[in-house]
Amino acid sequence: MLAKAQTLDSDMFFLDLEDAVAPSAKVAARTAVVQALVQGTWGDRIACVRINAYGTPWYADDLKAVIEGAGESLDTIMLPKCSSPDQVRWLDATLDELETALGLKSQSIGIELQIEDARGLTYVDAIAAASPRTQALHFGPGDFQASMAMPSVSLGQLNPDYPGDILHHVYGRLLVCARAHDLQVLDGPYLAIKDLDGLSAAAKRVAAMGFDGKWVLHPDQIAVVNQVFSPSQEQYDRAELILDAYDFYLSDAGGARGAAMLEGEMIDEASRAMALVVTSRGRAAAMVRTSAFTPPE
Repeated sequence: MLAKAQTLDSDMFFLDLEDAVAPSAKVAARTAVVQALVQGTWGDRIACVRINAYGTPWYADDLKAVIEGAGESLDTIMLPKCSSPDQVRWLDATLDELETALGLKSQSIGIELQIEDARGLTYVDAIAAASPRTQALHFGPGDFQASMAMPSVSLGQLNPDYPGDILHHVYGRLLVCARAHDLQVLDGPYLAIKDLDGLSAAAKRVAAMGFDGKWVLHPDQIAVVNQVFSPSQEQYDRAELILDAYDFYLSDAGGARGAAMLEGEMIDEASRAMALVVTSRGRAAAMVRTSAFTPPE
């Protein structure tokens, strides 16, 4: 499984010491994770390890073993079930100590935080601000639904008894917090692996809100999620066109205007800001534009 994972077209991978590992196998799993990081060929993807939750019997030794064994091969540590800024401060301080002791570059290892219960959502702003290492917030929908006593055993599927998405407030709260603290925000997994249409629908809902990505559990899910979080060719071409046109109209040659018309639609600085969101995702996906802006004569 680890060998196959190294060939997949994902932007990030995380090796899990938490839910994917039975309690009796926790200690041995550390060695396997370290070996996979050091010996594997993972390309330029973000390399992450999810340790066990703060307060469990394993979390501190997880961190120590992974950083000592593979600190130079690691980009980020994911802390699951994060419910307090104190947990983040512990992780930040311990990473400081380990980097110094091992001669690693200071602040070289980032932090990713998984919000999975009501307390975590309540304190998410303080959690997000607790360490300059923090790079992303991740939503853990299964544990969150359990913490809220929501009567459901599925993830990512709409409840027909509720007029909308029961998690819409949570997604909005996480998104606003992430943007306020200049962090990425990612949705958790879709458990029905063979239901690619359901996965696409769930991914589209959070992508439309502005989320940066979504977890996948199986190789077959990767292409679906990559497609959803990339703009269509038409969207990408339009965004690039807006940027070129706006730059022209701001220039002296274009009349030094802060607002102008483009194909019957007004564009201004807000249009430019929105277009940058689309073009950044399109360029990250190596999209190539199929049209060009031609200044009016």
